Amino acid sequence: MTQRTQNILLAPVGWLLKLYALMPWWLLYAHATAVYYLAYHVLRYRRKVVKQNLVECFPDKSSAELKKIEKEFYRHFADYFFETIKIPRIREDEIKRRVKFKGVDVIDRAIARGQSVMLYASHYGNWEWITSVILWLSSETRSHGGVLGQAYHPLENAWFDRYFIGLRQHWGTRCIPGKQVFRVMLQSQRQGTPMVLGFISDQHPLAGDEGHVIKFLNHPTAMITGTELIASKLDMTVLCCDMRKVSRGHYEVELVLLSDHASQEKKGDITNRYARLLENRIIAEPAYWLWTHKRWKRKVEYPEGYTTDN
Repeated sequence: MTQRTQNILLAPVGWLLKLYALMPWWLLYAHATAVYYLAYHVLRYRRKVVKQNLVECFPDKSSAELKKIEKEFYRHFADYFFETIKIPRIREDEIKRRVKFKGVDVIDRAIARGQSVMLYASHYGNWEWITSVILWLSSETRSHGGVLGQAYHPLENAWFDRYFIGLRQHWGTRCIPGKQVFRVMLQSQRQGTPMVLGFISDQHPLAGDEGHVIKFLNHPTAMITGTELIASKLDMTVLCCDMRKVSRGHYEVELVLLSDHASQEKKGDITNRYARLLENRIIAEPAYWLWTHKRWKRKVEYPEGYTTDN
């Protein structure tokens, strides 16, 4: 299918998404509630996958507890969808009321001393709203060209790829294809222009990356290593976006320091710290992680000599 054909066929989808973005919050969330009932009770969208994930990750929880988490997840997932398509119509002052960041001063200090910053993020809460962190940076930090970038993997469908890039760059960030991230960051460093880079890093290493295997949510799990590798090679300050949902449409994100100088860390240590922080957040409030993926479909084995204390 040519790009022109895609544009014609998907034009009505674009009009519908723009219409939803114009809706007031109360009406948007009314639609989210309706979509929850449709996805969960009627279409039963990926319910077997979600149930299996929850059972395997929380073997000590009762069936009633797991069912409650499952329903809360689908409600949140519907909210996430509509919150995301609302982005083009969310003003800067409004998103700052809805997503509050703590610890941003660490980014300002790192940029001021000429050091780039890596932000570990995950599929938790509303990760599409995390890019609004750029609005919390000082004017001095934001004056650096291309100060905030985010790694992404281009979608196969060109129309949807353009749509999501537009959403993710709405508050002034820059989307960088994953294969170009290191080159862009290295060039930025050589030019004396430090950057902040956001990286979704919770699982599923790409082909050719065996990952860093640890016990995570009761599974041997291969965590992405590319994030740590880039941070180490460029001696970046490393932070983790610890996001929590306060109420419907409202979040708090604490930027937790994982390392002041990534190049001085032992291999795997930063990834371990990030994984434990994320795991603790998921255990505390499990409904807000993305459970619809078959996260452990690829068999992974612990490395020789591995213990849960590693």
